[in-house]
Amino acid sequence: MTRPTIKDRLDTDSAVADGTGREAEPFWRAKTLEQMDAEEWESLCDGCGRCCLVKLQDEDTEAIAYTDIGCKLLDDVGCRCRDYPNRQAQVPDCVRLTPQTVRAIDWLPPSCAYRLVEEGRDLYWWHHLVSGDRDTVHAAGVSVRGRVEAMEDDLPLEDYIEHMVRWPLRLPRGAMRRPADPARGRRTAAPPTVAARGTARR
Repeated sequence: MTRPTIKDRLDTDSAVADGTGREAEPFWRAKTLEQMDAEEWESLCDGCGRCCLVKLQDEDTEAIAYTDIGCKLLDDVGCRCRDYPNRQAQVPDCVRLTPQTVRAIDWLPPSCAYRLVEEGRDLYWWHHLVSGDRDTVHAAGVSVRGRVEAMEDDLPLEDYIEHMVRWPLRLPRGAMRRPADPARGRRTAAPPTVAARGTARR
């Protein structure tokens, strides 16, 4: 018997009422980060690739600045890691996201699904768990596709400062709201936020 996929779970959730006549909430609304299983956790990544851009830290202020330089393992078209299972062996300073690190680091993009869930907010319309399509993150202009100017092995370290950019910490205006609905001829609102909730630490 095969293990149910995330899509199977979502289809089941939409068909099962919670006892009050309402459809059951999808897992990212119903669970805290700690409560998610491994498959749910991995599926939460929207595939934007922003966290795979090289970041610089000021030695005096410890402020973090993004660059448009990609990690050596970043596939800048697919916006995925080329060797995800072994990424930390190849890139020792690669940060492994956990519920604790999501809370501790302040450089996660504002669109990051892990950050949104931790803050008690809903996923945007272009997230594949909402849209059902992994290409909507690119169509909405959220991913790094077409915006990576160099890979880290292609430049000397002293040139990195010339590639500092602000856009990875901003959400494109077009990503805030759903595109026009051709059936209705109007724009539809982005998903509402969900109520904030306490999280049980591991």
